[in-house]
Amino acid sequence: MATGATAALLSWRERPEPGSAPLVVMLAGQCWWSALLIFDLEASTLGAKVFWANLRWIGVVAVPLGWMLFSLEYTGRDQYVRPRYVALFSVVPLLTVVFALTGNPLLYTESELVRKGGLLLLSRTPGPWFWVITAYTYLLGLLGSVPLLDLIRNDSLPFRGQSAALLVGILAPWVSNIFFLADAVPVPGLDPTPVAFSISGVAYLGALTRFQLFGTSPSPNPRARRLLFDRMPDGAIVTDGHRNVVEINETGAELLGTERRRALGRPLRELVPDDSLVPSGESDLDHGPFKSPDDQRLYDVTGTAVTDIHDRTIGHVITFHDISEHVRQQQRHEVLNRVFRHNIRTETNVISSYAELLADTDTQGGADEITESAQRIEELANKAREIIAVFERARESTEAVALESLLDDSIEPVRDEYPDARIERESADGLYVAGVLEPVFANLVENGVEHNPDPNPTVRIRVETDDDWVRVRIADDGPGIDVTERSTLERGTETPLEHGSGLGLWLAKWGAEIADGSVVFEANEPTGSVVTVEVPLLSSADTEETRTASGELAP
Repeated sequence: MATGATAALLSWRERPEPGSAPLVVMLAGQCWWSALLIFDLEASTLGAKVFWANLRWIGVVAVPLGWMLFSLEYTGRDQYVRPRYVALFSVVPLLTVVFALTGNPLLYTESELVRKGGLLLLSRTPGPWFWVITAYTYLLGLLGSVPLLDLIRNDSLPFRGQSAALLVGILAPWVSNIFFLADAVPVPGLDPTPVAFSISGVAYLGALTRFQLFGTSPSPNPRARRLLFDRMPDGAIVTDGHRNVVEINETGAELLGTERRRALGRPLRELVPDDSLVPSGESDLDHGPFKSPDDQRLYDVTGTAVTDIHDRTIGHVITFHDISEHVRQQQRHEVLNRVFRHNIRTETNVISSYAELLADTDTQGGADEITESAQRIEELANKAREIIAVFERARESTEAVALESLLDDSIEPVRDEYPDARIERESADGLYVAGVLEPVFANLVENGVEHNPDPNPTVRIRVETDDDWVRVRIADDGPGIDVTERSTLERGTETPLEHGSGLGLWLAKWGAEIADGSVVFEANEPTGSVVTVEVPLLSSADTEETRTASGELAP
């Protein structure tokens, strides 16, 4: 009893470490059981012995209940240690204590004094409830041992040592109690279980001191694994051998355009329109870029087979790694590389040719061509600088700016340069978008006027909102965007035979993507083009927070 009390005190000092409180309950139950057995043996009357024996049941039922709750909490399964579960587990033990204290015949039908081996002992005839609580006690003991048996196979030496010591501590009284119930003890009628508690006390002291029971705890492991799966930035899906979804994290559900609770249990083929994502056979899945049906982002997909101990494939883990930004950067590099390799080389060849012509003929036409070509190079350089500025702003937090002022700032320089142009726009009052969109609107408005041969070009700007999104439609009545250039922009990259004429439209596309939006190019009727910029709406509070953080509003 002394070793058990010492272990209980050490456990009490470790509060609120996971499992410390239930372990105290279990050890206190052992001490109570042992102490009241001594009182029982010292008693000389039937009434006194019955009193101490009935009171002993408080400790008897506390041991298995404390053991199971300790095991669940210590191994990280504390979701089952909530009050409602503890109350449910305690129903049978509480009824047993009530039956014992009230002398209910369901627990014992008869009690009498017998003398064996020179000792005056209490002999009792078990009632039906005795076997109920006996079975329940061993069930709790078994359920509490299963999680610790799993730790025996752990690679961590402290965890193995802790689990082994704890199992020895519960096994010793367990075995002795079985011998007592089977009437296979040296002194028939004398329960040796409290004697075995001394072995338990030594084992628990070893777990607390030698193996640092509450110094190195496995309790975070189950939650950590769940947390890693749920919080990982990549989407993840687990399928069984029948290609049904058995687990999916929130990221995976979002990129498939569904909810986790709706995806579980459904065939993967119903969630993924691309059948090639459905694993087949026993090999790992190797798939190219996958476009999300929800947000149209690109993902690199890998699938790893899950095997059992017999090396049989029982499922797959499919992960989706977002490569949208990587692909966009690659496309941007290809476009910029084309501009500097093709467009500028073409312009410098023009300059060189007309310079030679000037040297031979000194004609004014050659000088004009040189001037125009130099201006085109300057325009390309300016667009490139604007693109670099947009990329730089994307690295910082994007502040919210009033769409009304963005459109005004985009239209004003175009009106100054083309006073004969008619630019109409709808109100965008109260709408806020990312500030990085300013060069996007400016280039689209300028493009609608600059390439229109009409002396009085027209550009109309419409603003539409839909939930948390805003669409800005910029329509002109010019010749429209060439079909080849439009397909190049929609594809997102260029080829040696298909490429755009400049950087303005690319700037608009990339800027919208940086603002988590998109750009759609369409033909206008009867002539011209319509460019729709769709971006998420931001809160006006983002403006104040961003400016304060940067010091603009600081006192």
